[in-house]
Amino acid sequence: MARATLNGIEIDYTVSGRGRPVILSHGYGATGRMWDGQRQTLGDRYRLITWDMRGHGQTESPSNPAQYSAEATVADMKALLGSLGVSRAVVGGLSLGGYMSLAFYLAHPEMVDALIICDSGPGYRNAEARNAWNQRADERAGNLEARGLEALGGRSREVREALSRHASARGLAHAARGMLAQRDARVIDGLASILVPTLIVVGDQDTPFLAPCEYMAKKIPGARLEVIAEAGHASNLDQPEAFDRVLVSFLDSLPT
Repeated sequence: MARATLNGIEIDYTVSGRGRPVILSHGYGATGRMWDGQRQTLGDRYRLITWDMRGHGQTESPSNPAQYSAEATVADMKALLGSLGVSRAVVGGLSLGGYMSLAFYLAHPEMVDALIICDSGPGYRNAEARNAWNQRADERAGNLEARGLEALGGRSREVREALSRHASARGLAHAARGMLAQRDARVIDGLASILVPTLIVVGDQDTPFLAPCEYMAKKIPGARLEVIAEAGHASNLDQPEAFDRVLVSFLDSLPT
């Protein structure tokens, strides 16, 4: 692991391998360690960058809740890539990390070679649905403030495995309200404008995200949808061999 002070906070990240840069972002409540299996699979073939978002893992957790947002996360991704001398990369992530990868493309399309969106969704166009999502995010934050990190115990696999790696329950609460919660429909409205190769991966048992992933595959021009059998919300952890076959096939297919 390495640390860099970017945008006024210390960000924890890991880089390995050589060749085309690939940055993968984690889901809410997880950390960059959720991609350790893919790091082993890719070896030296690709330059894999993983990191902990603000409020997560060992990255700094600002005390001001106003410092947590999709815009701040996109800015952190851009600053991290810049600090590593990366001007273009394959950008991807799981769940919240997938959503942030879409937001990154819409903000900085010139920096994206391809997208990898796993077990994720593009947000909501309907204000009522968005409000319901945000209410659940606020409930998560409240539970973290009341119970500490043990509030994550019943969550999905990638979250349970990250329990011992988080430095701050309050930071995660701020991240729920500022990063997990959604403010508008910019991402879902921008899907048709995505012009890079896009891989969408979802576990066949990840019921809440099957329809969103199918929707994204239809809306993003030329997107490739892969459904991983017997996998839940963390398809890369539930079925790593099947996930890695899809990942490597996609990366190897990209134009040089």
